Amino acid sequence: MAKSKASESLIVELERATHSGSPERCAETMRRVTDLFLTGADRYSEDQVLLFENVLGLLVERIERRAREELSMRLALVENAPIRVIRRLAQDDEIAVAEPVLRQSARLSDGDLIEIARTKSQGHLLAISGRQKIDAAVTDVLLNRGNREVIHKLANNTGASFSESGFTTLVLKAEADERLTEAVGLRLDVPSHLFQQLLTQATKTVRTRLLALAPPATQREIRRVLATVSMEIGWEATAPRDFASAQQRVHAMHERGELTEATLGELARLHRYEDLVVALSLLCAAPIDVIDPLLGSPRDDGILVPCRAAKLSWPTVDAILQHRGLHQALTAYDRDKLQADYARLSQATAQRLLGFWQAQSSLARH
Repeated sequence: MAKSKASESLIVELERATHSGSPERCAETMRRVTDLFLTGADRYSEDQVLLFENVLGLLVERIERRAREELSMRLALVENAPIRVIRRLAQDDEIAVAEPVLRQSARLSDGDLIEIARTKSQGHLLAISGRQKIDAAVTDVLLNRGNREVIHKLANNTGASFSESGFTTLVLKAEADERLTEAVGLRLDVPSHLFQQLLTQATKTVRTRLLALAPPATQREIRRVLATVSMEIGWEATAPRDFASAQQRVHAMHERGELTEATLGELARLHRYEDLVVALSLLCAAPIDVIDPLLGSPRDDGILVPCRAAKLSWPTVDAILQHRGLHQALTAYDRDKLQADYARLSQATAQRLLGFWQAQSSLARH
């Protein structure tokens, strides 16, 4: 009988709200229905929860943003909250509405989170990155689409799990980001070979901070790794690149008319670094000692300048960015931003920058 009366009361409320055409009336009904649900949520059967789901599902489409925010905050921590309503709130384009359930609701499956991470804004990705527990399948998508803030939040989230590929992306991105290096270095779940790479590429300052912040067990591992790779680090820092053979090969290609954009992209894909530097140097008419630091830098934006000066199309630039070295990890967000930057960069500006860098390089040699 109680169930019947509750059903009748809810139906009457719903009829009044949906026929009034007023968002305010719908919001008031939503509050009364939510109050009723929360007073006995832990005791309701699945059929009763389904009744609330049907009612709230209709109302959520008719209420304004502030009311949806309120509903999201009230349902986010409810273990048996109506699933379809939670999904609707999580997919809301307004991040203030979606954030509470994305960050806290246990009703969202990995599939729900992956779909939202693939299609929604950086704010949605940031909210997911703050969840108490995140599966590796979800973090893979977040790392691929997420901006710097998302990646930092994931790295600092001890409840986030990462695949081998995910950890590789974190370590590669950390090469040009000291704060990220520290966050990843303090995690206890980084595979040993990637932890070694992280410390190898870290600056002395970052290693010192890691030793100060890390727990004793991690401190011992850091010292052990640094002792193991110290000889290798010293050799890599002083080993010069030999461009003589590359110059012979590339100049011969140039004389035969074979030095094209397609060739440049192929050199990048084959990781023929010296040949790529010489080829780009020829095409943009800049010295090798200007191109080499740009191509070898952890920063991605500098290489756009000689590429624009050489009049390269974006697909060729994209190939160079993705394959120019072993320590470059570009997410989809990075690539979109770089493509937009490249579109804005004029050839005249690129040539002026190259001329300025060439003058600086010449002064440094003398």
